[in-house]
Amino acid sequence: MNELERALNDGPALDAGAATRAQDAFAERAQAEGLVDVAYTTVESPIGDLLLATTERGLVRLSWIEPGLELDSLLGQLAGKISPRVLESPVRLDGVRRQLDEYFGGARKEFDLAVDFTLSHGFYRRALRSLERVPFGELTTYRAVATSAGNERAVRAAGNAVGSNPTPIVVPCHRVVRTGGALGGYGGGLDRKRFLLELEGSLAA
Repeated sequence: MNELERALNDGPALDAGAATRAQDAFAERAQAEGLVDVAYTTVESPIGDLLLATTERGLVRLSWIEPGLELDSLLGQLAGKISPRVLESPVRLDGVRRQLDEYFGGARKEFDLAVDFTLSHGFYRRALRSLERVPFGELTTYRAVATSAGNERAVRAAGNAVGSNPTPIVVPCHRVVRTGGALGGYGGGLDRKRFLLELEGSLAA
């Protein structure tokens, strides 16, 4: 044990508020010195706990924290695919959290957030970018997504792109249904897809 560790162990215990302030100060200092590539936080929502992660370019990951998919696993994926310099920093995600609260509360129909599409490439990225043009309360089809991405025959690939969306809700993959009107799949599960479509009024409760 070095001197710093001994000092921390022997020093007075911090209450929860002081610990949070110390963590925020550390995160702010690390970001100011360019030591953070991915900032993250966790938030509660009506359809489960969420991991939010952002880079300098914008929101890069929004994911449900499932019983079988723990937070450490999600953070490990971010570290491996983007950068190992990942740090918890709730203040960096305040704007995202606020807009999600407004959306779930029925006060927001459009997200005003930058999105970092680093985790998607080629056809998949084009497919996801096309979803940004699907308005609140409206639906589109997998075939229409494939066409918008440049290959109307690539319906299966469009479905895979939609299913692997790294930033659901904000990039509204829940608005994609099958040509006949069936819901199709959803990375967060069909119950969540139904909830979101009912919230937006495009599916009868």
